[in-house]
Amino acid sequence: MKDRMFSLSWLEVWLLAIGFGCLITPAVMVKHENFKTCDQSGFCKRNRQYADSAATRGSSWTSPYRIDPHTLQVKEGKVSGTILKDIEGHSSVELPLTITFLRSGSVRIRVDEKKRQTGDIELRHNSQARKERYTGAGDWALVGGLVPAEITVASSDGEGLTIQYGQETNCKAYIKYLPFSIDFSRNETTHVKINSQGLMNMEHWRPKIEKQENEPIKSEESQPSAITENAIDESTWWEEIFGGNTDSKPRGPESVGLDITFPNYEHVFGIPEHAGPLSLKETRGGSGNYDQPYRMYNADVFEYEMDSSMTLYGSIPFMQAHRQDSTVGVFWLNAAETWVDIVKTKVSSNPLSLGIGAKIDTHTHWFSESGVMDLFVFLGPTPQGVMQSYAELTGFSQLPQQFAIAYHQCRWNYVTDEDVKDVDRKFNRFNIPYDVIWLDIEYTDGKKYFTWDSHTFPDPIGMGKELDSYDRKLVVIIDPHIKNEGGYSVDEALKSKKLAVNNKDNNLYEGWCWPGSSHWIDCFNPAAIKWWQDLFRYSAFTGTASNTFIWNDMNEPSVFNGPETTMPKDNLHHGSWEHRDVHNLNGLTFANATYNALLHRDPKSPRRPFVLTRSFFAGSQRMGATWTGDNQANWDHLAASIPMILANNIAGFQFVGADVGGFFGNPSKELLSRWYQAGAFYPFFRGHAHIDTRRREPYLAGEPYTQIITQALRLRYQLLPAWYTAFHEAATSGSPIVRPHYYVHPWDEKGFAVDDQFYIGNTGLLAKPVTTEGAESVDFYIPDEEKYYDYFDYTVVHGKGKTHKFHAPLDKIPLLMQGGHIIPRKDRPRRSSGLMRFDPFTLVVVPDNNGRAEGTVYIDDGESFDYQDGAYIHRRFSFDLSSQSLVSQAVSQTGRRSKEYHKTMTTVRIEKMVVVGAPAEWQSRTEVLVIEEGAKQGRSVPISWHAGESGKAAWAVVRDPGLAIGAQWKIDFS
Repeated sequence: MKDRMFSLSWLEVWLLAIGFGCLITPAVMVKHENFKTCDQSGFCKRNRQYADSAATRGSSWTSPYRIDPHTLQVKEGKVSGTILKDIEGHSSVELPLTITFLRSGSVRIRVDEKKRQTGDIELRHNSQARKERYTGAGDWALVGGLVPAEITVASSDGEGLTIQYGQETNCKAYIKYLPFSIDFSRNETTHVKINSQGLMNMEHWRPKIEKQENEPIKSEESQPSAITENAIDESTWWEEIFGGNTDSKPRGPESVGLDITFPNYEHVFGIPEHAGPLSLKETRGGSGNYDQPYRMYNADVFEYEMDSSMTLYGSIPFMQAHRQDSTVGVFWLNAAETWVDIVKTKVSSNPLSLGIGAKIDTHTHWFSESGVMDLFVFLGPTPQGVMQSYAELTGFSQLPQQFAIAYHQCRWNYVTDEDVKDVDRKFNRFNIPYDVIWLDIEYTDGKKYFTWDSHTFPDPIGMGKELDSYDRKLVVIIDPHIKNEGGYSVDEALKSKKLAVNNKDNNLYEGWCWPGSSHWIDCFNPAAIKWWQDLFRYSAFTGTASNTFIWNDMNEPSVFNGPETTMPKDNLHHGSWEHRDVHNLNGLTFANATYNALLHRDPKSPRRPFVLTRSFFAGSQRMGATWTGDNQANWDHLAASIPMILANNIAGFQFVGADVGGFFGNPSKELLSRWYQAGAFYPFFRGHAHIDTRRREPYLAGEPYTQIITQALRLRYQLLPAWYTAFHEAATSGSPIVRPHYYVHPWDEKGFAVDDQFYIGNTGLLAKPVTTEGAESVDFYIPDEEKYYDYFDYTVVHGKGKTHKFHAPLDKIPLLMQGGHIIPRKDRPRRSSGLMRFDPFTLVVVPDNNGRAEGTVYIDDGESFDYQDGAYIHRRFSFDLSSQSLVSQAVSQTGRRSKEYHKTMTTVRIEKMVVVGAPAEWQSRTEVLVIEEGAKQGRSVPISWHAGESGKAAWAVVRDPGLAIGAQWKIDFS
């Protein structure tokens, strides 16, 4: 999203800049009146009222949902039956239930509504929408992990059923019949409780009873034991008005709600995207808490605010709960507007303890506007186990091309192809590395995508070739809104082929976005995906080449004249599904279409696509990267970027960053420098800025700032082997690329809420960016007994459970190395990552308190899919001080392309090994013995030992050991 006005031409902006000196930037902030609160969202208000009424009734409240035990069947890993919703004076509503126990150890609970399922309802307004509840979210979000497991009926009686499951059969699910609830336990301890508070609420279909004017409103139903007629708010059952738009709601009220309790868990994490702390806050008011539920309704939020439960651009309804040495999780698979309330209560087994030693239960209440109830439960017990199970369901993060994890230079907008080439040359002149330059919407002809402005970009092919000379790439923006203009072939085809989203009357929907009047491609339609694919062929999108990649923005979708700056909920998509049913999936489907288009544009030599998407859902991690949207150039937004990026990482979408420098406004040079130092540790590292801001390419900052920024960029490039290895681990195990403390140290209660420092992959690198103006130090929290070392000068930091002041003037990046790791890196500065492909490696060995260290490196060609056929190197390095050895072994090495790839890498060597904390007895040594696999005898290579001073550790250096990075070898230090 950009400023809420149509952009000026680049020439007009330039003239304005001359006149005003760019000293004034717009003072803008989120417009709260454009977005609903819970009270303004009918189903949110109703479900909160339902919870409030239940709480008021206390122990007298009984949920009206019960299982009919006569309908239960246990077969092939599934329990199926019918839940009955009892309504006083009416027939019970039948709700088909399926509980599936999966081999991964997770459990899926799915509840539908029989009348809607069979189409036995009537739609209002002659609507052509589908009658069923939407069940298709899994078709987009899920890719595996759905094979049922073997289960055992541990017990069964008239009150409930206990299922035993799990690889070690240490997990149980107790399914209670009346009222319906499920308790999940591991090792005889309950960890997750479903409907224990009785807040399950499935708004069933009912006909609208037209009332005469002034007739008292009476409920069509009376909820037994709790909800009185006066407590039910019918005002938004049949239509809802907001921002001048009327939602026709042809199916009437249809929300689904459920309470999920995590007993003895104080901390819950996940459900991005929100600008708040990593450990989620309570949402029912009180000191330091929110008074609004966490909302998930992907939206173009203009200049979002800090510390808020307000919705942002993407949503992943996946939550983890963590306590000492135990992690569990839930995944609420629903693509409609969703809210989550969080309340924490103290529970004490001794009423006389006055709260001392009390445990905390976290109660969550989930509710979505439509769709079926579809929930996955994960019992861990580790953070890694929960992430692995979730990734098996929704897919692992894409392994990107290597350029994609290097630095990206962007702004709205580089105004001509000569401007692009000038920026490129100046990066070279100042010896600043970068890999990608980006073009925002102004490159197009009148904001018509798949075109170029012939006046400002007359030679895009020549521009691309100049970038390619240094192995650099170009990213151009393509949004889902297609300009409604006669003669524009893309729009004409979109209309004639009927591939656009329709309005509630099933006619072509027209809205407003950057081009003005626009239509929106409907990427739920397979035919639209195929058509979209054809548009990206080099012959169709002229001016693009193999080094051109794509940015998908505005795909929530953003509609300037729509309700909440998006599409009306009663619009119709492919299959006649209402937009309300699929809203949070929209961004995923658009990115999916673009990903597939890039995948097929060069079928003879396919390369891994790179797609940046602003809007996302569970599963979007398979298709590319995302970022935190339109942030501001201030210190609060810099600080907030860290927990936001961590939240995405533990929710399975690891390839995420924030606009370095802030999108809106002009950062001070100090802020800009500190932001680059932080951005060097974002998985996705891009500088970006609004069209009204001053130019801020790193070489314009002036000294000492340009050099400070350059050093941050070079650090990123130096550590690219470690980053790429972390990306590979995410792509194969679902692990976060940047990891919060609770994930790395699940036993350390003091660190569970720490969200301003984090680890990079499995490297032991601990980063804590400076996020406070004028600060010249940070306080590192050290959770364990291991020694940590300053990455740059090996200063020792040690002391379990304490904070340690770390000197960090402007030119210092706070980065520690935890003992026990071996870090791969490349020390030769280059202008792009592609030019580093065959550069030698350095291994940094950081032994733990027991004198051991371990690390891995993963290498492939960084662009093709040949790694899937074995064209890669994956090595594990192990150091043991007791045996005085450093060993390299293959982690895995199979596939038809293995030998071929290894031949191309035989000249890529290790040029240096650094052992931090080298023992004093090495001081007299001048040589070590290198033993290579297949060699008849070892050979000696030099080693130098260096004493540490003023709190710094000693270190030793083995230079040029003559070893290939892909070879098997051993170094004997004895």
